[in-house]
Amino acid sequence: MIVAFVVEQNSGNFLHGGATASLVDLVGTAVFYTAGAQTRGSPLEMNISYLDAAFSDEEIDIEAKVLRAGKAVGVATVELKKKSGKIIAQARYSKYLGASSKL
Repeated sequence: MIVAFVVEQNSGNFLHGGATASLVDLVGTAVFYTAGAQTRGSPLEMNISYLDAAFSDEEIDIEAKVLRAGKAVGVATVELKKKSGKIIAQARYSKYLGASSKL
């Protein structure tokens, strides 16, 4: 799954690390639906390597791939790249995919 994203203007004129983590969570969750998972669970782990900066108004691609989608846990990779191909961040993302409690 590849998602295009334009970095919004902010006070620092760059994509903040917290925003990068949010994008990893969002696209990482979405990619499990492509594997047939009915994900309603919580993230278990995010390991993000920040390799380069993305600046305001720059268009980037976010590519996510499912490594495993089991009954309870899913693992994916998420990579943010500039249009030039330069990697901004690489992540390994794990998510609980099991049934949510009815309590």
